[in-house]
Amino acid sequence: ARERLIGVEERRLPGGNIGGAVLVNGTVRRPAGPWTSSVHALLAHLKACDFQGAPRPLGIDEQGREMLSFLAGSTVGDTKPWPAWVHSDQALLDVGGWLRRYHDTVASFIPPQDACWRGSRRPWRPGDIIGHNDAAPYNAVWQNTAATSHAQASVDCSPAGRLAGFIDWDFAAPCPPIWDLAFVVSAWVPLHARSVASAEGFTRFADRPRRLRLLLNSYQYSGTLDALLDAVRARVHDHIRGIREQANAGDPAFIRLVADGVLDQLNRALTELDADADLLRADPHD
Repeated sequence: ARERLIGVEERRLPGGNIGGAVLVNGTVRRPAGPWTSSVHALLAHLKACDFQGAPRPLGIDEQGREMLSFLAGSTVGDTKPWPAWVHSDQALLDVGGWLRRYHDTVASFIPPQDACWRGSRRPWRPGDIIGHNDAAPYNAVWQNTAATSHAQASVDCSPAGRLAGFIDWDFAAPCPPIWDLAFVVSAWVPLHARSVASAEGFTRFADRPRRLRLLLNSYQYSGTLDALLDAVRARVHDHIRGIREQANAGDPAFIRLVADGVLDQLNRALTELDADADLLRADPHD
């Protein structure tokens, strides 16, 4: 990793499509925004509940960056295809279990009245949770079966390991639990456009019905599959709208996403989801 000195040693952490992060004396420093205090209130609630699998908030540093504890383990970093653990059954089990525990824990969190959430104008309502809204493989931290230290940041990791948790909570915001689940399903089954999933290293498309049920069972989902697929469609439509709005407002990160063809990829995902809906509804054991 590239290193530079600004009073103390900073090491750039892999990944970071929007903003990026550096490691300073064992703590993570990331660009802060108007939403940061609300996110830190959420993370403080998780800490108070002894929820494992999320960073701890440590305040703001002298450069105005948020400070967070370091969640030790491996990430996908900047490499494609992604490492084998991303598409393992163990990852599906761990991610579903993590999301269930998170939703159960965050259900008791009532956000501050002046809370601000990045990319969302939806007000919090009773029955909502604050979803992570970006619990995708690129924000997952995976720990090998062997002990892992904060100095390890390899993107090469065998499937033998467990999910440590998720980082990058910038897009946390009020939503129904199924909204957060729909994002996780789309990211991990995965239900991306085939071209996107293939570039990430997933080609077992006929296995998606089984993988979908494995993840939903681990989450203990009790709703209907049609409701879940409707939520996936709605999330993708909302994602398209959000990227377009942010790009039109001049946000460089979202302008880059449009230039990279992300909107076209999302529209292809919707078309393929409609074409595959009957296959996804079918019981893989029949």
